[in-house]
Amino acid sequence: MKALNRDQVSTVQRPVKVIQFGEGNFLRGFVNWMIEEMNEKSGFDGNVQIVQPLAQGLGKLLNDQDGLFHVKLQGILDGNTVDKTKLITCVNGVTNPYDAYQEYLQLAHQVDLKFIISNTTEAGIAFDQNDTDYHITPNTFPGKLTALLYERFKKFEGDNDKGLIIIPCELIDKNGEQLKAAIMKYIALWQLPEAFSNWIASSNTFCNTLVDRIVPGYPKDTIDTIQAELGFEDKLVVMAEPFHLWVIEGDKSLAEIFPGPQTGLEVKFVKDQSPYRTRKVRILNGAHTALVPVAYLSGLRTVRESVEDPEIGNFIKDAIYKEIIPTLDLPPAELEKFASDVLDRFKNPFIRHELSSIALNSISKFKVRVLPSILEYKKRKGEWPNNLIQSFAALLIFYSGDFEGVVTPVHDDKEVTNFFKNLWTTEDTSVIVASALKEETLWGEDLSRHNGLVEAVQKAMQNYLVKS
Repeated sequence: MKALNRDQVSTVQRPVKVIQFGEGNFLRGFVNWMIEEMNEKSGFDGNVQIVQPLAQGLGKLLNDQDGLFHVKLQGILDGNTVDKTKLITCVNGVTNPYDAYQEYLQLAHQVDLKFIISNTTEAGIAFDQNDTDYHITPNTFPGKLTALLYERFKKFEGDNDKGLIIIPCELIDKNGEQLKAAIMKYIALWQLPEAFSNWIASSNTFCNTLVDRIVPGYPKDTIDTIQAELGFEDKLVVMAEPFHLWVIEGDKSLAEIFPGPQTGLEVKFVKDQSPYRTRKVRILNGAHTALVPVAYLSGLRTVRESVEDPEIGNFIKDAIYKEIIPTLDLPPAELEKFASDVLDRFKNPFIRHELSSIALNSISKFKVRVLPSILEYKKRKGEWPNNLIQSFAALLIFYSGDFEGVVTPVHDDKEVTNFFKNLWTTEDTSVIVASALKEETLWGEDLSRHNGLVEAVQKAMQNYLVKS
């Protein structure tokens, strides 16, 4: 089998327009796949130089393959099964600033450079006051980026046209604003010139973003078959679902230089990404969380079999379309399309998604993902949503640790599990529900103050216990 490198594959030379902090599965299966699509279909004509954000990583493997790897898309999109593979050629290679810091700083000299893209985990956007000397490799990603931007500022003598568009993909709210704030702290810590601080503020754009794609990563169970199909020994194959969404706060003129929408990609440039974040949390994450206890108590064990089950499938579909969507403020057609995509994603035959894995920390997830929909539905409709209330009751039963002699996979903080262990020492469901809903440490408020909520949850719980 042939080694994968540029001697074996014909590729096009392009200028580096993107510096990417992070070489992990998500960025390669999401961002690099998109840039490959834009190069092929929209004339983006730009390559990526990856920066390894940690001392240890995949840099050597990627460089050994001359930056080449395949993305294998598998799943359901618009009701159709997708199973296709794309060779990614837009990555030039990987620079490790821990091994070659000066080489890393030289990346700032790229004339055609336009974008900084990152995904350094939720903890990556941080400030470290011990990062006191930018002449050696800073510890944090914001520190490294500050040093790189300062190098660019000096190289081009503060030219406003050489500012960059920074698009972080870290899964935290207001990620662009948080990254900019950390950079400003480093400027103050390192006592860099005020002119540089002004250049950061006036000539560089920091975008808040929302990203959405499931990227399982390296397909170790099927890699031999995949490599045989490819005809290459690719050690960095990335599996990803076909669904993708990238919401970027920024002027729509950005689409002219980052032509995702023109390529047919689900890239949206918006004034405020908050409604899309709420949509994702309430519909995708909320449906996952609402589904788990109901499906598990019904004897199901995976997401796919749950949504394909006639009873539970209708339950979660009605919860989404009739109870969650009516509480959101984006256009109904847009919400319904997203909901349809979510249900397709839940049915992905290539991913076995165990309910028990989603059940981790279900109380805090329910508080953030489902409870707001319940309360907003009551506010708008004047009644409690039947299916989401059923999920609430099922959640409380799930946290008892046992249902019909079957142990439920409760995994949560010790304080939470102890609370429910003590709660379920009584058989009086009215006491159980009232006590649970009163507990402000669980929900951030005393839910029993909402007129009729205790009674609604208690009635739903009784239905479960009568059936059992």
